[in-house]
Amino acid sequence: MRRRVPGLGALSLARFASRVREAVRLPGAVNILVSDDRELRKLNRQFRGKNHPTDVLSFPANDVNKFAGDLAISVQMAARNARPLGHSTADEVKILVLHGVLHLAGYDHERDNGRMARKEQQLRRRLGLPLGLIERASRPQKSLFALRRRSRTSR
Repeated sequence: MRRRVPGLGALSLARFASRVREAVRLPGAVNILVSDDRELRKLNRQFRGKNHPTDVLSFPANDVNKFAGDLAISVQMAARNARPLGHSTADEVKILVLHGVLHLAGYDHERDNGRMARKEQQLRRRLGLPLGLIERASRPQKSLFALRRRSRTSR
């Protein structure tokens, strides 16, 4: 953890990631880099050719039985995303871990006709998390107040 997450320590994050891996049935360990916008921008540019920071990046491993892959998360972006939705940065980081682990497990919301979105929603509810990334992205920006209300009531 290169950046501190208020209310979420390294051990707690590791335990949560383990719960997510088990729920997704993803064998192998997952490394999580918790950093800032600057580092995520650098990684995004290097590996995806996009010169802007992002909230989470997933790097699947070749042999998932021993090592599932790496996640990189920007705490700064997590805090900015959490604020208007009315939940904590810690909850947002957990949402990003869930989203990233689903990618490591082979889900791809850009190509799977809603399969990842359904799985993310199911697991988000089971894990007691607020509104997930894919659900937010599929809703119009102008309904942010409704998203905030739904996020608080769906726990």
